[in-house]
Amino acid sequence: MRTSSVCALVLLLAPSQCAAQAPKYGVGRPPTAEEVRALWITVAPDGTGLPAGSGTAVEGRDVFATRCAKCHGDKGEGDVGPTLVGGQGTLATPKPRKTVGSFWPHATSVWDYVNRAMPFNQPGQLSHSQVYAVVAYILYLNDIVGETQTLNAKTLPKVRMPNRDGFVADPRPDVKRK
Repeated sequence: MRTSSVCALVLLLAPSQCAAQAPKYGVGRPPTAEEVRALWITVAPDGTGLPAGSGTAVEGRDVFATRCAKCHGDKGEGDVGPTLVGGQGTLATPKPRKTVGSFWPHATSVWDYVNRAMPFNQPGQLSHSQVYAVVAYILYLNDIVGETQTLNAKTLPKVRMPNRDGFVADPRPDVKRK
């Protein structure tokens, strides 16, 4: 009986001891409801869900230099973070280079990812127009759009990515396609 009492006491006290020892770094803060709403955008390949805003590669160059180049290099060549530029024609080789310009099938997916996850140290801090501009700059560096081409909710879905046809539909009968 004594062993079971000790075990029960340990089981009761263990969670409180773990919580008491959890480190508190005093860094950051919980997001505001507005910040959560700004990130809670679902963008489909056809552009459904893209918000208002617009940008060009010319505008994106400065934003990229101040917010992205630390990780991705001045021209998206990669540094600390992944390479964003190049790789076209390498996917069928023994050493494929999966970049925005070679692998991503939809420009709208690039927008969605940048909006949700970048910059890495402050995700969600870019305005929608800054996101359009950064995406325009990345696509420009990959020779996909022109330097002064305006990207917005209407024009971005029309951008034809080099690997758009490189993905195949899932043939399993239990997976429904829309």
